[in-house]
Amino acid sequence: MVGIIGIVIIFVMVFGGYLLAGGKMGIILKALPFEMIMIGGAAIGAFVISNDTSAIKHTLKDMGKVFKGPKWQAQDYRDLLCLMFELIRVARTNPVDLESHIEAPDSSSIFGKYPKILDDAEAIALICDTLRSASMNYDDPHQVEEILEKRIEATLHHKMHSTHALQTVADGLPALGIVAAVLGVIKTMASIDQPPEVLGKLIGGALVGTFLGVFLAYGLVGPFSAKVKAVVEEDAHFHQLIREVLVANLHAHAPNICVEVGRQNMPSHYRPSFAEMEDALKATKQSAA
Repeated sequence: MVGIIGIVIIFVMVFGGYLLAGGKMGIILKALPFEMIMIGGAAIGAFVISNDTSAIKHTLKDMGKVFKGPKWQAQDYRDLLCLMFELIRVARTNPVDLESHIEAPDSSSIFGKYPKILDDAEAIALICDTLRSASMNYDDPHQVEEILEKRIEATLHHKMHSTHALQTVADGLPALGIVAAVLGVIKTMASIDQPPEVLGKLIGGALVGTFLGVFLAYGLVGPFSAKVKAVVEEDAHFHQLIREVLVANLHAHAPNICVEVGRQNMPSHYRPSFAEMEDALKATKQSAA
């Protein structure tokens, strides 16, 4: 919703100000389809050239994040801490029982309580792989933390590709607008023998190309890239929270302390109070009993 509001504001302010200043939409509307074909088509072509099929699909899918916002919300972070609490408790009390949960999370009674987290393959892999390694005595907290950090960075780098692709298109749009404008000037020069009122419309139509390239770059595609980047970075906190709790577990802290470490590392606008988290853990204990 916020994304749609932003787009509406951009169009109303730009074109509303133009009309209030006495501008006429006729020239813009007449030239717009042809300029859009040249500029938009060239931008799409350059985008296709510079990305493979999976990257193109990834970018198109990520553009929806501009309107949907972050995937993980406050309740999801609480659910994650409750999930980690249950798994750590099982690992401490009965490591044999833990194996069935981490080897087949899809059929696990613990993971089944949190379907949204279960649908995130990377989050489940982080949890299960680390707990599995710990059960095989690969439990050096510093080494595991370094490995998890590298894995999370690699995942984040991959997810950032769409924002880089969009920003590359935004950087190229003003130049493509100049290309379209130059073509318009060439067209105008071919009609140099026409009266001034005709030449004025032709020049105005040519300048629409420059306007459109800059407008698309800084009014739409650039902000889309920035928003996708912000959402991807926001969602990355979810995986980082998993790392913090798992490393705290390897330091042999009590399950409640591991959860508290995770709570303290939550984004501030999602972080529940200590009392709220305690109530959530009590409810988790009761449901597990």
